[in-house]
Amino acid sequence: MNLYDMYKKKIAAELQNEFSITNVMAVPRIIKVAVNCGIGTRYRDNKDYSDIEDALTKITGQKPALRKARKSVSNFKLREGTPNALVVTLRGKRMWDLIERLVRVALPRVRDFRGISPKLDGHGNYSLGIKENAIFPETDIQDLSKIYGLQFNITTSAKNDEQGHALLAKLGFPFKKFN
Repeated sequence: MNLYDMYKKKIAAELQNEFSITNVMAVPRIIKVAVNCGIGTRYRDNKDYSDIEDALTKITGQKPALRKARKSVSNFKLREGTPNALVVTLRGKRMWDLIERLVRVALPRVRDFRGISPKLDGHGNYSLGIKENAIFPETDIQDLSKIYGLQFNITTSAKNDEQGHALLAKLGFPFKKFN
């Protein structure tokens, strides 16, 4: 059973009972997942970031959008209009597929993995940074000239951090246990 079917049949009902939610539409759910990858230094060195773009396309199943710098910052050697990052925003089936691969395949492949931080942003949303893109099986390590990190921003409809944390924990996110 895939993650979306499990959410519809089991997790949504559990969350509704746990938080005493009367309206089914008020049950916390995932709205979107944004995947970011910074290319600033990479672009400055050799102006070729096509391998990062290809890898992001393989990981997410969708072509990333290029973000450019809005203004110049001399301390970061940043000029207005230079490519800064690649961003993919996922919704629907692709979003659920990515979350399932992230939780069930990619995170267990992290070396010395002890869990992810349980801290949310105060509104029920979660941000996760990964140092190596090579944990995804779609990426071919021979094609990569350099290993780079990814930032996952998971936006939920949860009213607070408690509901957001419960949703993500039931979806299988391996949170650390704080004593």
